[in-house]
Amino acid sequence: MPLTDPLSQVLLALAAVIAAGVVLGKLVGFLGQPPVIGEVLAGIVLGPSLLGARLSGMLLPATATPLLGILAQLGILLYMFTVGLELSGGSLRQQVKTLAVTSLASLLVPFLLGMALTPVLFIRFAHKEASLTSFSLFMGISLSVTAFPVLARILTDRQMFQTPLGTLALACAAIGDVIAWCLLAIVVGVAKAQVGVGVTIVWGTLGYLAAMLLIVRPLARRLMRHWGDEPLTPARGALVLVAVLLSALATEEIGIHAVFGAFLLGAILPHQSTLAQTLIRQLQPVVSTLLLPAFFALTGMRTRIDFLSEGSAWLICAGIILVATLGKVGGTFFAARGTGVGARDALVLGALMNTRGLMELIVLNIGLDLHVISPTLFAMMVVMALVTTMMTAPALLWLLPDSRKTTQWRQHD
Repeated sequence: MPLTDPLSQVLLALAAVIAAGVVLGKLVGFLGQPPVIGEVLAGIVLGPSLLGARLSGMLLPATATPLLGILAQLGILLYMFTVGLELSGGSLRQQVKTLAVTSLASLLVPFLLGMALTPVLFIRFAHKEASLTSFSLFMGISLSVTAFPVLARILTDRQMFQTPLGTLALACAAIGDVIAWCLLAIVVGVAKAQVGVGVTIVWGTLGYLAAMLLIVRPLARRLMRHWGDEPLTPARGALVLVAVLLSALATEEIGIHAVFGAFLLGAILPHQSTLAQTLIRQLQPVVSTLLLPAFFALTGMRTRIDFLSEGSAWLICAGIILVATLGKVGGTFFAARGTGVGARDALVLGALMNTRGLMELIVLNIGLDLHVISPTLFAMMVVMALVTTMMTAPALLWLLPDSRKTTQWRQHD
């Protein structure tokens, strides 16, 4: 008998997505994939594409999905805050040139290739209300996005987070995604015939960054010095969490997504301080085990594989995957090599930047809601995001064979 109480529905849905994510995370681990892949696939398994509308509706009723989604969004905010806390700015300052050139190239090359796909896809897969300009820009953005939260999770599971290459990849992804989000704001303005809205978002982003770096950062560092090595009190913890929520709220209202506000606040706090280390220890277990799997699974639930019923659709999907991979890996590789990075490290960086997933799904949902892309193209692009993300693990094992024993995927028990 279906549950009718909203709280009971949310509890059942949360239990289902966490359990499915753990089981599939273990299974894909045998294939050399990170647990995050299993957590994303869990949403597809629990969705209507495989279980059918009736059974899927019993486990994940439509009335519970919005509430569960809010809970999951809170989880990803806290997770990205801890990612920012662990980010070391010292190693980035030694790689400023590589960071600037690589982040721009990893965005620009796939963006141009995505726009080049427009003549092939527009007539058949654009929404009937979409203009050629909005569709072309949207395709460029869709291929240029890197899954910022997924990349952070992969680097953590791979034990590469604190390495110079891992730090560089995460910073490149962050910069590229912020730029892509600003471009997406312009596309939204074009789609709504309100280009001024997109320009306002760009200026709002620049103002937010200036305020965080010039005002909030010095104040935070002064406060950290004042607290010193004193233990984290409930009042201090509450103050930090309020700051996280307000920073996330600011970027969400600007229009570049709340995850960037949470991440940037964590990044400007001294990562070696007692406060940062205590918050990491206290937040990560709850977020990684309870909240983050729900976020991954819920985003995966939006994928309707059954929309790709024709063989030609799968061929086009394969072509999109090829173009997306060449754009990301190629653009990153040649840019990194041009700044002096070794060939193997440049390829590793390209493989990491080719990780898509969550941010891609968010972008695709915006395109679907704005009637820029069709549901069929939406499904193709989601498959592209999953496949390119799944490429990362075997690529790393191939490029970094010496780390096979020391950097196995950590299972979250």
